[in-house]
Amino acid sequence: MSDTLPDRLSSDPSSEFHDADLLTRGVGVRFKGEERTNVEEYCISEGWIRVQAGKAKDRRGQPLTIKLKGPVEVYLKDD
Repeated sequence: MSDTLPDRLSSDPSSEFHDADLLTRGVGVRFKGEERTNVEEYCISEGWIRVQAGKAKDRRGQPLTIKLKGPVEVYLKDD
């Protein structure tokens, strides 16, 4: 597997941007210069991340998310 990260990645298995192999390796996200551990999805080119909005759930039982805009940096975590 190469060390290049995709432009967009999601932790939701039903998403078309989900990559289980990459997520098991460990992906770190820095948003506005701050390390974030609660990111559900990110897009580097559009400059946003999605994070869970508290404990709220939608009608399908999935967590509600909000989109935050700003500079996004991603990297592979070293073991």
